[in-house]
Amino acid sequence: MGNEFTGKKVLITGGLGFIGSNLAISLVKLGAEVTLMDAMIPEYGANLFNIEPVKDDVHINYSNVCDEHSMNYLVKDKDYIFHLAGQVSHIKSMTNPFPDIEINIKGTAVLMEACKKYNRDAVVVRSGTRGQYGTVVKLPVAEDAPTNPKGIYEISNLTAEKIIKVYHDNFGIRCVLLRLTNIFGPRAQMKTHHYGVANWFVRLAIDNKTIQVFGDGQLKRDFLYVDDCVDALLMSAAKEAAYGQIFNVGVDKPVTFLELIKTIIDISKSGKWEFAPFSPERAAQEPGDFFSDITKIKKHVGWFPKVSLKSGIEFTLKYYREHKKHYWD
Repeated sequence: MGNEFTGKKVLITGGLGFIGSNLAISLVKLGAEVTLMDAMIPEYGANLFNIEPVKDDVHINYSNVCDEHSMNYLVKDKDYIFHLAGQVSHIKSMTNPFPDIEINIKGTAVLMEACKKYNRDAVVVRSGTRGQYGTVVKLPVAEDAPTNPKGIYEISNLTAEKIIKVYHDNFGIRCVLLRLTNIFGPRAQMKTHHYGVANWFVRLAIDNKTIQVFGDGQLKRDFLYVDDCVDALLMSAAKEAAYGQIFNVGVDKPVTFLELIKTIIDISKSGKWEFAPFSPERAAQEPGDFFSDITKIKKHVGWFPKVSLKSGIEFTLKYYREHKKHYWD
């Protein structure tokens, strides 16, 4: 990463959450002037400790992405806007769909309308989800695969993506649309299992508890360390060839859930595992094997994952063991 962000004004919605806080730390190191907007909904992962390394070097605005007055103010003069705010639990979305509709869909429309009115020069980078594809037709999954999302959370993310693309196509607001795989690492929400399966397995291992392996444990996924995810956000934001494009952000080396769990337990030297049946809720949303084709982002942006699963788990275990009191109940 060069000096593309030195002196640039950057807004991160959901900036006190998992990915947002890691992004903020990187941007401060790159010399950017960073504003974090967050509604501070604790169950979504907002945590002031997340930005401890840069707490004196960022501006924080406590507001909701659905608040038109706040967004109209916050988008002004920004060079880059990373739109990471959202309801981020696909499990919760099946019992209460309204936060997804309100935050993910309306919030995105409010942000883009604010950009249309007050800052059409900003580059908007949106983090979506692999779940937008739904059931896999062909592996690995490329960006031109059908999108048949199976839950409200996934539908709301696909809708948010389409809203942003409309503003790009009709009003010239540059955007990059990312579909993220399973992200893990420091600064995540660790109090419940609703957000990020790999991080939850790490917590169970640290607590020396039993990790349940659903089905036969042979379902395949790609798990991406958060620093690699941050690099994808930054590199795509700074690359003109990425504007208006959709990119998968994942790992081209999938592992089974059983492999993931055994790796965590082996490195942690604590915890154990057992087989368990899928719950009806999980079974209804389970798309089967999923791993991303990242050929497009490699070609157009030059990004590829650098942190191995083993190294990422080592870093993650070390972080939460050192800072457990800030993330556990």
